[in-house]
Amino acid sequence: MKIKYSLAALLAISSLNAQEISLDSISVTATKISTATKDISQSIAVVDEKTVEDKNILNIQEAIENIPGVNAESSTNSPSPRLIIRGAGLKARYGVREVMVMKDGVPLTDPDSFTRFDFIDMQDVSSLEVQKGPGSINAANAVGGVIQLITKSVFEEDKNRVKIGVGDDGQRNLNLKVRGALSENDFASVTFSTRKIDNEWRDNNEFDATQFSLKYGHLFEDDSSIETEFSYTESNMKIPASMTADEFATFESTGKQYDTVYQWQHSSRDSKIFALNAKYEKEVGDITYKPRFYFNTWEHFHPVTGMINDSDDNSVYGTDLELNYAHKLFGNDASLVAGVTYKTDITNDAKKYKYADYNTLLSAGWPFTPYISETLSDNKGDLAQVEDSRTTLYGGYMMETFSPTKDLTFDISTRVDKLSFDISGNEITDYDYASKNYVAGAGVYNIDKSYTLFSAKFGTIYKFTDTTNIYMSAATANQAPTTSELGENESLKKSTSVNYEIGIKTRAKNISYDLAIYQNDVSDEIIQILDAGGNSIYDNAGTTQKRGLEFNTVYKLTQNLDLGASYAYSDFKFVKFSEKVGASVVSRNDNYLPYIPKNQYSLFAAFNMQNGFKSRITTKSWGSYYMDNANTQKYEGYKFVTDLMLGYEYQDHNIQLNVKNITNQYYAMEALKDVYANVSYKAAAPISAMLTYSYKF
Repeated sequence: MKIKYSLAALLAISSLNAQEISLDSISVTATKISTATKDISQSIAVVDEKTVEDKNILNIQEAIENIPGVNAESSTNSPSPRLIIRGAGLKARYGVREVMVMKDGVPLTDPDSFTRFDFIDMQDVSSLEVQKGPGSINAANAVGGVIQLITKSVFEEDKNRVKIGVGDDGQRNLNLKVRGALSENDFASVTFSTRKIDNEWRDNNEFDATQFSLKYGHLFEDDSSIETEFSYTESNMKIPASMTADEFATFESTGKQYDTVYQWQHSSRDSKIFALNAKYEKEVGDITYKPRFYFNTWEHFHPVTGMINDSDDNSVYGTDLELNYAHKLFGNDASLVAGVTYKTDITNDAKKYKYADYNTLLSAGWPFTPYISETLSDNKGDLAQVEDSRTTLYGGYMMETFSPTKDLTFDISTRVDKLSFDISGNEITDYDYASKNYVAGAGVYNIDKSYTLFSAKFGTIYKFTDTTNIYMSAATANQAPTTSELGENESLKKSTSVNYEIGIKTRAKNISYDLAIYQNDVSDEIIQILDAGGNSIYDNAGTTQKRGLEFNTVYKLTQNLDLGASYAYSDFKFVKFSEKVGASVVSRNDNYLPYIPKNQYSLFAAFNMQNGFKSRITTKSWGSYYMDNANTQKYEGYKFVTDLMLGYEYQDHNIQLNVKNITNQYYAMEALKDVYANVSYKAAAPISAMLTYSYKF
């Protein structure tokens, strides 16, 4: 059923307003200049420092899972979320795609839009922001939006902290943050974290990580500054197997997952990452220059479906040369943000190996050929493939914000990027999903492809009352395929996303709320198709249309009690799409996109007493969703999965108990069905608890 949207309905809600402005948050993401979220002509959510601390956030999905329009779930209790913003990122088989992730203004996302979360220490993050939809000047090759992680600047005076946590399932956590002045103009900070979790309720699900970060900052005599950060991460993550319908039924009744029949029992991702960035800032008259330079090098051992990836020579180089110009236009303050971006991702001699140890069975029918039934270890077998690749993105951006009158503000932005792929290799052996065995590979291959990516946004904000702003925006952006997707389908085209949005934002004495209504039309959207063997095939859909409504509110009932709620309605459909099913092509026109629930909502209550006692309860629900493009089967979702925090603060001491999924619901974080009716489920974590003590000094 189509929703009829009315601006009059938005205005009616403003009757809830009080008369004193409060409860607002500041964003540094949307305009690259500190701006109140109420004054941004786009949907943006801020998770503040208190929420991060109260929820004891250790993984990115825990921070953003209750933001309307964001689907964030993990099956591993580790930094491996499935992350989708308004449908963008749905195609990802692993990692995160189509969403730009940044930390303190430095991009963490590769040029082809792939993001790894294993080298982000969430215990160093004090707050974060989520900007939804296409058109951001930050979002190079990312139509889903921007996630900005914000850490404490080395120049920001703060107490040191040590934090220790222990919990069930072998959970252990240690975090240390120390900051100090080396001289009048020199400052440094160190963060160290180590985490471990056994997850004994299922096979192959251990996780551990050790992370170190060193920041250094210098203030020059001309008031300019430079801030640098060096970080190192070593992460070891086992990836659990999917389940059949019968195995999932067993999990639903027992909360255990052992001895599944899945072929690939030894999937994992073990990685080491070195990262370095530098940020310089200098004011010259009305212009502020903000050049940034960044570099990371990483290696990983990554057994997955069919192959073992082993790559130890990977580097990403980049720079963002930004300037902000404060000026007058129409007699009022205006700002211009402009810059150029360059980044390149280089991989040398990446290798894939066959599994060395596995069992085989004979196929049920003639000619009774053997197939791989189950891996026995993640030992490397014969070399299967070698590959070199270079992915380069460069471009420029510009955004002007101005106010023709005191109550009306416009922002106009654009960016243009060139993305180039140069991939070469030799596929000696391939894994064939139909026969479930290794076959001869395609041999030597070369892929040389480039895309021109354009994005633009026009937004306007009208100050309706002292506490309420109304906004409208129109934005467009391109999304190119990733390196791995091109390797499977070289003919993939870039997609084009066009988004229309209207909304209302109120920041009053006791209430804050945001309401957004949008329509996102995507042509040539790159989508994922599951064949009978579970193989992900990528193709361009003709057209998809995503319509949605998002609502988020916080109400201060008393001085000590905050109540909050969020709701997202998502009506995402294929307008025109023909799916390949074996030798046939089947129309999926007017079908719903899989995995995205039509209804998603959450509630929270936070109670803080002056004597130091604090508590927080949060509950989330997902409605039903289709498991396949054909819309033949639904997963019913889950209701009221609830997390609880109880804590006490006294001076510099803080002790708190965080219990996740306190009602111990056994449910699937993902349910899928392939084109031949085979279903698979990934379990969400049952109840877990961690007791944490922290001391500031």
